[in-house]
Amino acid sequence: MQTNMKKYISRAKDFISRVYDNKDILWIGIYISGMLLLILWDSLFLNAPAFSKVFTAYINSIFAGILVIVFAAVLGWGAALAEYYTRKKGNKYLITIWDLFVNMFKSVPQIIGILVGYIFLAILISHEVITGSFFQLFWMAVTISFFVFIEIKELLEERIEYYSRSDFFNAMLCCGIKESRIINYEIFWKNSRDHIIQKLISILGITIFLQCSIDFIVSVGLTSGVSLTNFPNTLGNVLAKLDSKQDILAMGNLFSDPLYLPKLFTTHLQGINIAFLITFTLLSLYKISNGYLRRKGL
Repeated sequence: MQTNMKKYISRAKDFISRVYDNKDILWIGIYISGMLLLILWDSLFLNAPAFSKVFTAYINSIFAGILVIVFAAVLGWGAALAEYYTRKKGNKYLITIWDLFVNMFKSVPQIIGILVGYIFLAILISHEVITGSFFQLFWMAVTISFFVFIEIKELLEERIEYYSRSDFFNAMLCCGIKESRIINYEIFWKNSRDHIIQKLISILGITIFLQCSIDFIVSVGLTSGVSLTNFPNTLGNVLAKLDSKQDILAMGNLFSDPLYLPKLFTTHLQGINIAFLITFTLLSLYKISNGYLRRKGL
């Protein structure tokens, strides 16, 4: 009995040690645990309408982020292949046109480009061309992906360039393996999968940050045709609304009355909740991305 107990204790210690050494797995556990505790706290102290608003905002933000990952991955992959084959053909006119196309997306600041996309979305919503949260989030995701896919494209180009200079690439060509299979399967899937996953985790964090930034720009009344009411609830959208702002401003009461702290997490829970969700999610994604990078030795 004691021998079995020692084995279980030893295995538990090994498991804890491996999790602690692998920071990405550790932070996934921390994030899930933190979210479960937050849900429990909200179920006790947050009223039902506010809880529904916060929950919907979180789900919408994550859903839009996942859509951005998918669209950006497809756009980045297609752009990387297009650039490779364009430069391989050596047509100066095609190369010039392609460079202009890529540089156009690089030169436009992400915030400005996405804001223009949001303005068009508001116009389409006001004319009832786009209705329903799903299609609105779909538009947002497509807009954001057009300004972040360059990062994936450049990563894939680096991987192609790295392997095309090695004997690995030429040897496979000599064996009669199609060039498209070498790039898509041997380079991207077999030898660059970890790099791509790490980049996609970073893209999710960038997406949430950009969403929140745009929502705050819209909240200050940039144009009369665009307001937060035009868009579905997201983390930035809910935080930028008046009731959440008032909850955040209530933190100033701590300077005059430190005993006011418990009330912040009960009376002003919606704004504190959203602010925590944004900060905790971005921090966790950063830690997971860096931890994954180190664990895989990238």
